[in-house]
Amino acid sequence: MPSLSDVARNHTTLDQADLDRLQLLVSDWQMLADLSFADLVLWLPDTEGLGFWAGAQMRPTTGPTAYMDDIVGSFIPRGRRHLLDQAYDGGRICREGDPEWRDDVPVRVETIPVRRGTKVIAVIARNTNLLGVRTPSRLEIAYLQSATDLARMINDGIFPYGGERLLSTTPRVGDGCIRVDRHGMVTFASPNALSAYRRMGLVTDLVGSRLKEVTGELLHSGHKVDDVLASVLTGRAAKEIEIENSDATLFLRAIPLRADGQHVGALILLRDVTELRSRERELVTKEATIREIHHRVKNNLQTVAALLRMQGRRISVPEGQAALAEAVRRVGSIAIVHETLSESFDEHVDFDDVADRVAAMVADVSTVETTVETRRSGNFGVLDSEIATPLAMVLTELMQNSVEHAFGTRDGGEASGTVELGAERSVGRLHVTVVDDGQGLPANFDSELSGNLGLSIVRTLVIGELNGTLEFGPRHDGEPGTQVTLDIPVKE
Repeated sequence: MPSLSDVARNHTTLDQADLDRLQLLVSDWQMLADLSFADLVLWLPDTEGLGFWAGAQMRPTTGPTAYMDDIVGSFIPRGRRHLLDQAYDGGRICREGDPEWRDDVPVRVETIPVRRGTKVIAVIARNTNLLGVRTPSRLEIAYLQSATDLARMINDGIFPYGGERLLSTTPRVGDGCIRVDRHGMVTFASPNALSAYRRMGLVTDLVGSRLKEVTGELLHSGHKVDDVLASVLTGRAAKEIEIENSDATLFLRAIPLRADGQHVGALILLRDVTELRSRERELVTKEATIREIHHRVKNNLQTVAALLRMQGRRISVPEGQAALAEAVRRVGSIAIVHETLSESFDEHVDFDDVADRVAAMVADVSTVETTVETRRSGNFGVLDSEIATPLAMVLTELMQNSVEHAFGTRDGGEASGTVELGAERSVGRLHVTVVDDGQGLPANFDSELSGNLGLSIVRTLVIGELNGTLEFGPRHDGEPGTQVTLDIPVKE
């Protein structure tokens, strides 16, 4: 099904400003459909003036639909629906007493010109399925009156109002609806609206009261109704706002109603978001707790590393000192991941930062006789914590192995070299390389038969925990040195 932009671009001469106005309208016209108990179809004028194209469609959530099928993208020539022609040509709302019959369903049609400034840019057809019509209740009368007011404002080019809205929280008509007059007096409150205020502690009725005063009494003690809140509660400003007390949280949206250039009242939609905000607070608390746990784990790991370093200084056997130094590096690589997680709002890690810190740590602890430069190419991206921790250990072991074994002393002086870490993401995979420009692998080298503890850890983590593959060999570009290649599955 084509979009509004597609229909406008392919079949009309509407400019971008016209289209922006229409998109603002259709982002908000669910309210008009629900208040009208009717389907809405937005008809756009054809480039050649031969008829109208259906650019958008909305069904009501408060009543039966008049259109079982989607009609966006369909064309109606002039003369087929005279109410469309009259509304567009005359710039006035048109309705007819006799219904149309569609598949044995009587449908009452009303057409509303849509203006941008003084220019009519489209027509809304409001289609009411009369099979669902019964003797109107007070609620239905209030809804229909509000729908009529909004239709007139659309015809006058006043509605919809601009400004950003929080679409995930913005209330719908069925969530709760209050009508106030130009003095801010409540003339109608739907059952859901009344229930929401009752949850805040209201014990009287809303109708006949001033919404500003009633709301002010229900808010936290000492919380004043400021100018912004007052403008919403009196319906003077088209704004959204949230109010709360110890019992409930409500989200309010005010739609000022105007007629003949005068403020005549407002429609105030509200939604009880108490449970939603409660869940959000629980999530924030949980996230803060998880971050605190990662922070404490990082601190504990740093304490363990410090103890190992102290123990290493007390050992005179070089092999023991080297073993403890390796343990310090392994603990440090895990601590880096937990430190990154302690700064995150979820269990995902920007691994580029982790890789850079691991590389810097390895370079810092290289031996006095060896000067090694580390660098990274490509991007790891964001990884789950269950991948980030073992991968950090793998990279630490591989880069440290290069630093220790790849660069022999040259001409009796200080050895130097480069270790480059490469990363490439593809759909569901992460390809990693560790490349050095050292002296290469020994003859008949086999990583599976090597007694090196670090390489045993690498094999276990890559194959057993990360479900990846591991390959050791000479550099693929033919230059002297060694290349280790990892390929592991990752979640997108």
